[in-house]
Amino acid sequence: MKIRLTQLSVALDYTDETVVLAAASRLGVGRQAVRACSIVRSTIDARRLRGRVRFILNVVVEIDDAAAGELRDGEPIVDDVHETPAGPGPIDMPHRPVVVGAGPAGLLAAWRLANAGVRPILIERGAPVADRRRSARQFWAHGTLDPEDNTLYGEGGAGLFSDGKLTTRSKQRGHLRTVLDLLVACGGPESILIDAEPHVGSDRLGEIVQCLRERIVALGGEVRFHARLDGLELDAGRLVGLIVNGERLATDHCVLATGHSARDVYHMLHDSHVPLAAKAFAIGVRIEVPQSQIDRSQFGRDAGHPRLGAATFRLTRREESDVRACYTFCMCPGGSVIACTASAGELTTNGMSLSGRAGPFGNAALLVPVRPEDCGGDADPLAGIAWRQAIEAKAFAAGGGDYSLPAANLEDFIARRASLDLPAERSCLRSVPADLHGILPAFVSDALVHAAGRMLGKLAAVRLADGVVYAAETRSSSPVRIVRGDDFQSVGAGGLYPAGEGAGYAGGIVTSAIDGLRAADALLMSLN
Repeated sequence: MKIRLTQLSVALDYTDETVVLAAASRLGVGRQAVRACSIVRSTIDARRLRGRVRFILNVVVEIDDAAAGELRDGEPIVDDVHETPAGPGPIDMPHRPVVVGAGPAGLLAAWRLANAGVRPILIERGAPVADRRRSARQFWAHGTLDPEDNTLYGEGGAGLFSDGKLTTRSKQRGHLRTVLDLLVACGGPESILIDAEPHVGSDRLGEIVQCLRERIVALGGEVRFHARLDGLELDAGRLVGLIVNGERLATDHCVLATGHSARDVYHMLHDSHVPLAAKAFAIGVRIEVPQSQIDRSQFGRDAGHPRLGAATFRLTRREESDVRACYTFCMCPGGSVIACTASAGELTTNGMSLSGRAGPFGNAALLVPVRPEDCGGDADPLAGIAWRQAIEAKAFAAGGGDYSLPAANLEDFIARRASLDLPAERSCLRSVPADLHGILPAFVSDALVHAAGRMLGKLAAVRLADGVVYAAETRSSSPVRIVRGDDFQSVGAGGLYPAGEGAGYAGGIVTSAIDGLRAADALLMSLN
C-alpha cells in the first residue's frame, strides 16, 4: 500500500534512513512496516525556528498492507501512475503544420506535434545553440552584434542565457510533469523532479535544447534555422500560408511562439489585422550583491553547507499612495549580469547563472509594474513597444554606445547621486558609471529609490555599499497580447495559435513550455 505524506520536516544532514524513520513515526507504524520511501518534493525551510535550516519533504511511503489499520496520518494513493497524453496517431494533412520560434513554447509545441505524427516544420530566425554561444561571447566581449543571431534570437529562446529556473505557479500539473520528464530525458538533472525551486543552468540548458531538437527530428519533424517569419497569408480570416525569408510556405496550421523580443512580428500582425491588445508589463533595473551576503542572510550559520548551495530570495513591496509596487524577478544565485539586445543602438539587461551557481555574486531584477495607460497602450496596442524601445535607446547611449551596460553603486542610486566609479569586483566588467535615473521614467525611478533599500533590508547580511545596479531591465514580459479564443486560435486568424511569452500568455521557461503544449493539443484537437 502506498501513502502520501506532506510537510515532513527533517534535519539538514538527513539520510535515507532518517527519512524512513521520520515517515514511520508520522504514520504511527514501526520501521519494519515501511518497505520503501521516496521523496517527491523537497523545500528548504530557512525560517530557523529551531535554530537550524531544515528540509520539508513530501514523500511516498510503501507499507505492508497489514499495517494499514494502524495509520494515523497520510493520504492513500489510489493511482500514482503518470502518463503523457497520447497523440491521435498519424494524420493525413494537406500541409504540414508550422511552429514559429524555437524557445520553450515552440520547442514543446513542435515535440508534441511530432509525437502525434503530424511532422511539423519548426522555423527559427536565429541560429542553433552552438552558433548562438559564439555570437553571445563576441557580443559580451567586444560589443559585436548580429541582429539575427544574438542573446535574444535563436534556438532555446531568450531563456537560453539565463539561470534556467523551472519554478512555476501553473496549475496544469499533468503538463508540468510532461515538461519536467522531457527535460530529464534530454539530460536535465533528476533533482528538478523534486526540488521546489528547480533550475538547470545556462551551461546545461543548451545541451538539453539540442537533444530536444534531435527528438523532434527523429519523430518526423523538421527544423530550419535562419528562417525569419515575414508575413501571414490569410483568406477569409483563415491562415493559408506564411512568408518565410520572402518565400511562401503553404500551411493552414501554425503555432506562433516568437517570444516577446521580436518587435517586427507584432507590427506584421497589426498590419495583417490580427487582433492585439496592450497588457501590463514591468521594467526596472538589475541589482547585484555578493552571494556570500545573501547566503548568510537566508541560511545563517548553515550558509555554505553543500546541501544548500547558493541561496535565493524573493522580495516584494506593496503599492503605496504615491509610489508604485516593486518586486524582484528572475533571481540568479552565483550568477552574472549580462547585456542583451537584438537591435542596433538599443540595450537591455538580464541575469544568467550556470548549473553550479558558484559565482561570487547574486543578482535579480527589481521591477516596477507598468500599466497600458502609462505608455499610451490604452489607445494603441503597440505603444508599449515603442515606449520600451526609447528606454533601451537611452540605456545604450548612457553605456557609451558600445553595448557596455550603464551602472551605478547601489547606495549612490538610492541617494540619486552620480557614481564616479564602480567596484573592481563585479560580474559585468563591460559596464560604466552612469546616471540611471536619466534612463528610467520618473515613476519607475521613484519607486525603485523608495523601495530598494527597504526591500534589501530584509536580507540582514546584505550591505548596500557592496551592491551594484545595472540598467535597464525591460524584457521581463511582453507589453502586447495576441488575442486568442478558448480554442487557442487567434480571434482574427483561424489556424493561427499564438503561444508563450510573446503571445502574452506565459512568463518564464516552464509556463511558456506548458502553453506551447496546450496550443499544440488544441491544434491536434481541431484536426479531429
